[in-house]
Amino acid sequence: MMLTVEGLTVTFGHHAAVDDVDLHVDDGHVLAVLGPSGSGKSSLLRAIAGLEPLHAGAVRWDGEDLANVPTHRRGFALMFQDGQLFDHLTVARNVGYALRLRGVGRAAARSQVDELLDLVGLGGYAARMPRTLSGGERQRVALARSLAAEPRLLLLDEPLSALDAELRVRLAADLRRILREAGTTALLVTHDQEEAFAIADRLAVMRDGAVVQEGSAEEVWARPIDAATALFLGYARVLTGRAAELVLAAAGRPAAPAIAVRRSALAARRPDASGAGGLTAVVRAVRATPDEVRLVVDVDGIGEADAVGAPGWLPVPGDPVALRVDPARLAVLPPGSNP
Repeated sequence: MMLTVEGLTVTFGHHAAVDDVDLHVDDGHVLAVLGPSGSGKSSLLRAIAGLEPLHAGAVRWDGEDLANVPTHRRGFALMFQDGQLFDHLTVARNVGYALRLRGVGRAAARSQVDELLDLVGLGGYAARMPRTLSGGERQRVALARSLAAEPRLLLLDEPLSALDAELRVRLAADLRRILREAGTTALLVTHDQEEAFAIADRLAVMRDGAVVQEGSAEEVWARPIDAATALFLGYARVLTGRAAELVLAAAGRPAAPAIAVRRSALAARRPDASGAGGLTAVVRAVRATPDEVRLVVDVDGIGEADAVGAPGWLPVPGDPVALRVDPARLAVLPPGSNP
């Protein structure tokens, strides 16, 4: 079974929030729709759920047009960023809510609730009240409640955005595992690149209401369609012309008119250090973080660029450095991809 979106357009007044979008999600797969605020991704999700009227296009499930199927009969479940738990019910009763609606008997429901709580890592939490839980625990309960409905499609609207950064990373990995173990087909919308890459099998990048690129997570990351997409995905800079040629030559790769460069693509060393690369530069700014030393350097023949310093070495502005280029952290862009 498969979700298919064909030519979907959603308008507000004269503005197209979603503009002629085509997508598909195969059975058991997870697609992340990734885009900045205002890109149309949440409007797309709501239209698929039946919460926004379509100006044009179609939403189909396994070939069936859902145009006249109301939200509650589509067999889809929605999970929002705040979880929307029933605070007056225990964790078990929250998770079992969908089971009661489906007429599942009490003993069977209790067994399924226990299985779902174990699946999301909350075994033993059945009697807890939502107000006693952390943000991450509440989202796990919300996920278990969504899975209890046995949806043919799970729609996730920025499910981790309300959590702190460290918890988002941990819960994203758990969410991918849970969806795979449950065999759930899901569509996730998010503005967070790391979250999308951690959870999804495939990515669709949205900008100004349109899908500008779709493919496997690895393909989209390695070959962004244009400069704007590369910068949104987290590449630090886009280099063109002679600057691109010099960086590619230092990486041992053929020349190209434009490249996207991750910050970690340029590793700075002392000029006399072993393994120092073929580019030379002068440090302009230094910022030490718990994980790395981040530099802004002025590279001979190229100009300003981002780089990372060697562990245990803290240069100062004005220091000369040598740069080694990691070819795996560069992306060659199509012609005409100006920043």
